Amino acid sequence: QVQLVESGGGLVQPGGSLRLSCAASGSIVSINTMAWYRQAPGKQRELVATITSGGRSNYADSVKGRVTISRDNAKNTVYLKMNSLKLEDTAVYYCYVAIVTTQNYAYAYDYWGQGTQVTVSS
Repeated sequence: QVQLVESGGGLVQPGGSLRLSCAASGSIVSINTMAWYRQAPGKQRELVATITSGGRSNYADSVKGRVTISRDNAKNTVYLKMNSLKLEDTAVYYCYVAIVTTQNYAYAYDYWGQGTQVTVSS
């Protein structure tokens, strides 16, 4: 079994910063892609940023230049540092991790965090 635990959300003023964390634990053999998604009220879940096992990252146009995704492979943790936050960044943020576990060495299963609320408000 694998568990993902997110932390770091909260209330922040426009222009402020937050750092989200998502730590994976359990029967992990290896971790492939890690990513952050978000879902605002009344909207579909959207991709914010991804990072490969080799460290290559990609970002949604809406967050480019303001957000940095990173990972610590030794800690099985992915981070999302968000700067210059805007009202429209308000959403529940979910981490996504593709993990190879001891149950099946040939396949990476999808795992999702429980979500953490980010509210940008003055």
